[in-house]
Amino acid sequence: MVGVGDKLKIAKLETFLIKPRWLFLKVHTNAGIIGLGEPILEGRAKTVATAIEELAPYLIGKDPRAVAHHWQAMYRHAFYRGGPILTSAISGVDQALWDIKGKALGVPVYELLGGPTRTRVRVYAHAGTVELIKRRKAEGFTAFKTGPFKER
Repeated sequence: MVGVGDKLKIAKLETFLIKPRWLFLKVHTNAGIIGLGEPILEGRAKTVATAIEELAPYLIGKDPRAVAHHWQAMYRHAFYRGGPILTSAISGVDQALWDIKGKALGVPVYELLGGPTRTRVRVYAHAGTVELIKRRKAEGFTAFKTGPFKER
């Protein structure tokens, strides 16, 4: 756990493109705490990764715990505010900074955001055929997502 007065700084931003369409972000700190984010915009992962590279000079050396301040600075200092590329990049950074803050304080992020709102979450399984829906139902799933994708 890192104390409020301790010097905690962003040291590096690292993106990972996972084919076919996902982008993940690691924000590293000088204290060894790593925050994770998912800054994705369908079909534009490389473009969002470039946007994150462009945000890095602002972020490196800053205290990652000032999450709202950094969000405002990244958004307001852009010449063209808004748009899906910038907001996707900021979203991934925002997620990673909350992750760092939670880890630094020794609490889960949901506690920083007001505590739990439910005790259960219904999950779904991918199932593109009737046979697969039956198998997933036997596994305990009660909700299914279908679509034009290949089964794994």
